[in-house]
Amino acid sequence: MTSFFQRLTSVKSPIIGLGCMNLSHGYGSPVPEQVALRALDEAFDIGYRHFDTATLYGATANERVVGKALEGKRHQLVLASKCGMAIDPELGTRVIDGRPETLRKQCEASLDRLRTDHLDIYYLHRLDRKVPIEESVGALGRLVEEGKIGGVGLSEISAATLRRAVAEYPIAAVQSEYSLWTRNPEIALLEACREMSVALVAFSPLGRGFLTGTLQDPERLEESDMRRNMPRFSAENYPHNLKLFEQLNVLAQALSVSPGQLALAWLKAQGEDIIPIPGTRSVKHMRENLAAEMLNLDVTTLSQLNAMMTPDQVAGGRYSETQQVDIDTEEFTQ
Repeated sequence: MTSFFQRLTSVKSPIIGLGCMNLSHGYGSPVPEQVALRALDEAFDIGYRHFDTATLYGATANERVVGKALEGKRHQLVLASKCGMAIDPELGTRVIDGRPETLRKQCEASLDRLRTDHLDIYYLHRLDRKVPIEESVGALGRLVEEGKIGGVGLSEISAATLRRAVAEYPIAAVQSEYSLWTRNPEIALLEACREMSVALVAFSPLGRGFLTGTLQDPERLEESDMRRNMPRFSAENYPHNLKLFEQLNVLAQALSVSPGQLALAWLKAQGEDIIPIPGTRSVKHMRENLAAEMLNLDVTTLSQLNAMMTPDQVAGGRYSETQQVDIDTEEFTQ
């Protein structure tokens, strides 16, 4: 058991955590602060104990609201954030910077925004191709030794990069997109994580909303919604993918669960070392997602799900060519 799992156990955290990004970033206009604060308060009351944020989200606004909401509860939860990718305040553009001095500066600023003296895990949000991974990881390791972070994490990296990183400093967890319709970790990363006893934290486990069935027409999304630039959500590909979703929906109805709960249960069944962190703005959906913690699937159901939405069936890549430039993970050939 890694120190990350030990920390989750110590606060009696469900395996399913909460990705906080949706409140401030990525999916259209951010929710008002008071709405976000109420949602986070209710998430804690419902039972969530693992909260995930990042310097990038909302140009630091997400860390501020998470810090404000969870102040006074710090010892009862696992708090994760990310560095190495931020919004330049002058240019308003995203910048990837994995230099040791930048990571230290961002960590100290995150601690201030999150109103805490340490983070349980701190991820390098993206690989900076101009900086050797060993330098970035070494800098994060020094933050562990100083007590500012409990463990080093990486995000959107390949198995090869993970192996290089582990040779420099122990890695507690890797974040990667993993869901019924995004199985890229199965190419090589999941095996590498298991070889080195690294937890896999699955972000977007509900396929950026696709696996919930709530998104029928991407054309109705706000112009600032990141999904508008993702090939799977394009006018060309989405109708095909919606037909794939119907298989999941029919099975969910037969089992008297929501399609989102079934998708989370499938992911949970892929291994005890996988930690899903679905994000949502809706308290109702927070409750629904956490209820999937108790859903166990039989062999027949798992077999049916395994055959759905396989990489050869899904239309479109998960990122556009422009977005893919910053991603280090292994990709299926289209």
